[in-house]
Amino acid sequence: MNNSETGNREQGIRNSGFGPGIFFKSFLGLFLRDLRVLTREFLPFLLRVGMQPLLFLFVFTFILPRMATGNPMAVAGGADFGTILLPGLMAVAIMFSGIAAVALPLSSEFGITREIDDRVMCPLPLWAVALEKVCFSAMQSIIAALLVIPMAYYVPANPVVAHVASWLLLALVLVLASLLAGSLGLVIGSTVNPRQIGLVFSIIVVPITFLGCVYYPWSWLDKIPWVKYGVLFNPIVYMSEGLRAAVTPGITHMPWWAILVALVFFTAALGRWGLKGFLGRVLS
Repeated sequence: MNNSETGNREQGIRNSGFGPGIFFKSFLGLFLRDLRVLTREFLPFLLRVGMQPLLFLFVFTFILPRMATGNPMAVAGGADFGTILLPGLMAVAIMFSGIAAVALPLSSEFGITREIDDRVMCPLPLWAVALEKVCFSAMQSIIAALLVIPMAYYVPANPVVAHVASWLLLALVLVLASLLAGSLGLVIGSTVNPRQIGLVFSIIVVPITFLGCVYYPWSWLDKIPWVKYGVLFNPIVYMSEGLRAAVTPGITHMPWWAILVALVFFTAALGRWGLKGFLGRVLS
């Protein structure tokens, strides 16, 4: 779709008198269409989002504690490693699900067949089409995060101590973190060559996960200050710390206000970047 065709389309949408009702009906139609596709592939979706946290919990909280030497990841006199790991695994589930739900479909839709052209013919502004993708991925990310909780309850050898001090904080962190992950997926899917998506996961997604305070609280990096302050540029840090503050408040974490400010900032920045890339690819 070239610039003139898109300009005529946007002008036609504005001149046709479509009000909020038509907008939300079209937006909901796209959402329900994607939901219908997801329900047909729900088992693969569960396997995709649940396998990694299940393996981490099985190895580090079930197998290692039963060894003669005990769990080498455990901290003497402190919280059990399963309790520390729970919010981090929820953050990883959100991140991987959000990226996969947006970046992978976009890589095929922007391919030779240009399937994206069929989607943008919907009577919606182009930015709304991108927003629907991010919102739908956010729903999947929230489901992925919630699936980690029953795993953490049944798999670990030692009970995981979790307590939701504020349901409002938990809801805010889940929604913002999920939108952030979807925005990052929009950036990757709209700016990276489809043939290099796998490389992006290897050189970007995996490193930021290991440096995202998933397996340890941010405050424990005091003895390595250059790492402690360097990882502040990593959005997964705030996802992990936010869920740690909401689900396991007994473990040291960042102030909740700093977490929410950072999540809003990264979501807005990545969303703007991803939207710019999306519009560029659609108009090319």
